[in-house]
Amino acid sequence: MPLPVVSVSQMRDWEERSWDQGIESAAVMKKAGYSLAQEALVTTKSGDFIVLLAGKGNNGGDTRIASRLLPDRETLLINIKDPCETVKDIEQALLKQPACIIDGLFGIGLSRDLDSDWTHIIEIVNQSGRPVISVDCPSGLDADTGLVRGGAIEARTTITFGAPKRGLVLDRAANHVGRLKVAGNLGLREPPPEADEHWLTEADMHSMLPKRAPESHKGNHGHLAIIAGSTGYHGAAVLCARAALRARPGLVSVFTTSYQAVSAHLQSVMVHPWGPDCVNALNRSSAILIGPGLAGRDVDDSLKKLARNLWKESIKPIIVDASALDWLPRQGGLSGSPRLITPHPGEAARLLGCSVEQVQEDRVKSARDLAGIYQATVLLKGRHTIIAQCEGSVLINSTGNAGLAQGGSGDVLAGYLGALMAQPSFHDRIIQATAYSAWKHGRCADTLGEVSAYWGMEDLIQELGRDEFI
Repeated sequence: MPLPVVSVSQMRDWEERSWDQGIESAAVMKKAGYSLAQEALVTTKSGDFIVLLAGKGNNGGDTRIASRLLPDRETLLINIKDPCETVKDIEQALLKQPACIIDGLFGIGLSRDLDSDWTHIIEIVNQSGRPVISVDCPSGLDADTGLVRGGAIEARTTITFGAPKRGLVLDRAANHVGRLKVAGNLGLREPPPEADEHWLTEADMHSMLPKRAPESHKGNHGHLAIIAGSTGYHGAAVLCARAALRARPGLVSVFTTSYQAVSAHLQSVMVHPWGPDCVNALNRSSAILIGPGLAGRDVDDSLKKLARNLWKESIKPIIVDASALDWLPRQGGLSGSPRLITPHPGEAARLLGCSVEQVQEDRVKSARDLAGIYQATVLLKGRHTIIAQCEGSVLINSTGNAGLAQGGSGDVLAGYLGALMAQPSFHDRIIQATAYSAWKHGRCADTLGEVSAYWGMEDLIQELGRDEFI
């Protein structure tokens, strides 16, 4: 099961219930310290210098445990009770350009604005430019609201314990949280059952894809129809189709107004010029994706009308992306017919009639609102992609990085997701297909980011085929 996204009070209640059931807090802290040390070891290499800043609370305890679990590293543990007494020690340590700083100053229990002495320490750390790993929550950040309490550490990575805290996944906290990682296996009992938001983990992805029968053939694995590409935007159709192949559907067909340009780049995909005969060919598909690259002048009203009719009347799964989102009627399709929209924040703002800032201020609410308006499953792209329906738990994706902020990444995601939805085994599992696609798309980006400063969409498509979670 995905991990719950919890408030500070829910986390405290979870801990108290665990202590009541005989779990020892010292044992949990030991596991937290071990997880922190493992992250520091991954971040650094043998012989590197690591500075560990430990406050008075449990975060400081986790940091002190981690300091004893860093073999082959030069470490300096600075215990801080009075910031005025230790500021010189911290400044001297940071002059040595440590490979990593561990921020264990304050945890999720911070409920006041920090005074000037503490904010001075935080400013020194931030201005050092050295990579920071924050323990449970960046010091100075409110774990419930994601707001800064006077000043806050700007971490490269935050490793939080038990479950993600609500404030850490909010867009406003991004510059302080950095990459959010969760050490969930600490031995705590029975997580809060009332959580409305859940965090996708690698464990949730295992066995997500059904095994293929040895005697199966292409007719058993679906046929994705992609309506995409126009003059000046044919690359979107090409990327989308190539990504779709990585999900291994039986067949992929592209219907496009930019036939010559698209067909020249695709070999394993059937390409059809857009025209009246396309309707019959579309009927032979098992799912239809509409939208990538449909922004050129040759996108006429007949295509838009067909998109609206398919949305309202087709029994097939319909996935709508990019410019085609603006063509949709504000209603769902036939009862029981899967419908999915995949807006980025700008598109979501247009659909909701609000600003991008309002969408980002409460991404979960924005996704819920869209699900209600269109009676569809919503994949709201961005940092921590949101997957929502009108009812039920909201899923928050844990993978991905800023490298995905380049043209084509949405087309790749749409193609891969559409190809999963085309497979009969996913027709009644739209949440699973959407969650798996978003998670794997981000996971592949994370893998690429670890080995190269630059990578592009062709690299991402190749990684979709190499990743072990096929």
